[in-house]
Amino acid sequence: MRVLSLAAVALAACLVSAPSAEQANPFLGAWNITGTGQDSAIIYWLEVKQEAGGLTGMFLNRVGNPNPLGIVRVEGDELVFRMGTAERPNGPDYRAKIENGRLIGRHTVTEGGGRGRGRGADPNAPPPPPPTERTVNWIGVRPPEFPGANANAAHRYEAPVELFDGKSLDMWTTQFPNRPFGWKIEDGAMTNDHPADTPAARNNLISKQKFMNFKLEAEYKLGPNSNSGIYIRGRYELQLLDDFIKSGRADLGHMAIYGRTAPSVKASKPAGEWQTMTAIIHGNRATVTLNGQRVHDNQVILGVTGGTLDADETTPGPLMVQGDHSVVWIRKLTVTPIR
Repeated sequence: MRVLSLAAVALAACLVSAPSAEQANPFLGAWNITGTGQDSAIIYWLEVKQEAGGLTGMFLNRVGNPNPLGIVRVEGDELVFRMGTAERPNGPDYRAKIENGRLIGRHTVTEGGGRGRGRGADPNAPPPPPPTERTVNWIGVRPPEFPGANANAAHRYEAPVELFDGKSLDMWTTQFPNRPFGWKIEDGAMTNDHPADTPAARNNLISKQKFMNFKLEAEYKLGPNSNSGIYIRGRYELQLLDDFIKSGRADLGHMAIYGRTAPSVKASKPAGEWQTMTAIIHGNRATVTLNGQRVHDNQVILGVTGGTLDADETTPGPLMVQGDHSVVWIRKLTVTPIR
């Protein structure tokens, strides 16, 4: 029988009892964050990592795409992070604690105020109110797992759902009820082409029906320099972008999972030409074909994207068509649910 030395026994005991990085720092990993109270429609996403130089983080501040954090540290039992860079952090301090497995946090925002009376302003007009500060409270939970998700499996399908029949917009509502509807039907396509409108007059379309796992078939065209998007379940944006003769960040390009994953090939057509897209969504996996070329192959969807309607990833959600940026024409949107 082999006899272990006392040193070997002690080392083995240490290896068995040593906590993992996640146990030692419960803030590590990804978090879906939702505001509370009046901020319940605001969604953030956070990921904290332990790297050689210490803690690092990525933060999705409601819209846009995830960006590196300038400051990430733990003070006692509290996580503190801030945007910007380590040399030039900006914005408020975000602070959070772990309570019952959830990330309970807050930060302060400044609202109101103005620049005072500018040149040509009415000298008798009252001055603008002073800025005020208030606290935004939020709760973070771990993103779900999707065991068995496979967009390339031999799925069985239900009857197709035509979200647009070329004649009416009855299948849709809008994201911003205080704005004009902002869409019309033109030559059998729905479009937000209103050249005289300001961005504040535009709106995003939201399907009245919700879906979980499905195949989506779309036909659309973009104007010069147009920027739009189709949100899967209202949470993950497939970017629509006129980038046929342009280059830029691939993860922000046409048919990227916005700010998350670039398409494997560039399959865009020029502005003004009709384009076809098919996407199969199953759990957190996506297989997407653009203009006959596969651009995502059973790709893992890494998280919610900017402008998401909510962070409840395990429930069905609507399709959302981005119409508050620039012009797009859509003549087909067919959803075929997976059984």
